[in-house]
Amino acid sequence: MIKPAVLKHQTSSGGVIFKKADGGFQVVLVSVRGGRFWCLPKGLVDKGETTEMTAVREVREESGLTGKIVGSLGEITYWYYIRGENTKYRKTVHFYLMEYEGGETSQHDSEVDAAEWFPIDEAIEKISFKGDRSILEKARTMLAERGQG
Repeated sequence: MIKPAVLKHQTSSGGVIFKKADGGFQVVLVSVRGGRFWCLPKGLVDKGETTEMTAVREVREESGLTGKIVGSLGEITYWYYIRGENTKYRKTVHFYLMEYEGGETSQHDSEVDAAEWFPIDEAIEKISFKGDRSILEKARTMLAERGQG
């Protein structure tokens, strides 16, 4: 008899860190799983952290960059399954738009394969996951509405 999967919820947070460059904006993507996928830096909210604190921490860890939050980009929710655990997760990820303050992408942690700056339009084309793409599109709109794009 097959046991039904255990259902759990996870909350993560991440960011779109941006800087002005070449008359437009660049944002950072990170590559994972042997460089096969490009996504936004994000990770699980630790006990005692707000989603904003997690976004700043995860962007720093996964991209090597520090930034300040300038606005919320909303959230995405998706399901994933881990066979070995027989667990199905409903994951909600909160995203924030962050202005670059310092750091180097070469200082990313070992959870990601690379962290690189891309012009925002190129990043939207390159990103691997639909939910992350929708967040990047919101970021592009928010930057334009702020009179910065």
